[in-house]
Amino acid sequence: MAQTGSNTTTKYRKVPAGYLMVLTQGDSIMAELEKLAVNQNLPAANFTGMGFVNIQFGYFDFTEKKYHPKNFDNVELASMHGTIAWQKGKVSIHAHGVVGDKDFNARAGHILAATVSTGSVEILITTHDKKLERIKDEELGANVLSLD
Repeated sequence: MAQTGSNTTTKYRKVPAGYLMVLTQGDSIMAELEKLAVNQNLPAANFTGMGFVNIQFGYFDFTEKKYHPKNFDNVELASMHGTIAWQKGKVSIHAHGVVGDKDFNARAGHILAATVSTGSVEILITTHDKKLERIKDEELGANVLSLD
């Protein structure tokens, strides 16, 4: 089943491994992954992706128990990996990525937000048959994937 967005282009297609998603300029990666998880009732999934983005990375400080954000615009998303799970009835996405700029400098971190800049972003979502939940680890101050 293909999903169409407000710009009337197909956002994703079912493939043997799960779904192939192609996003275009202005699309929010996290919002589109969340829509897919809800609309297709995904129990859990992992994903990989690449393309061109405006991105906000976060570095998690375990002492302060918070992210320190940094933005990078018009960069190439060389690699993105993540998981889709659930937490308290809502989709919970955990993703990390590596981007490169025009001078071939690489930056990496936890993805807090990302939108497609020029070009597109291609994402392969591999679905799982068992529902996975994320729980808050109070000692760490972070959400952790539970296998129970």
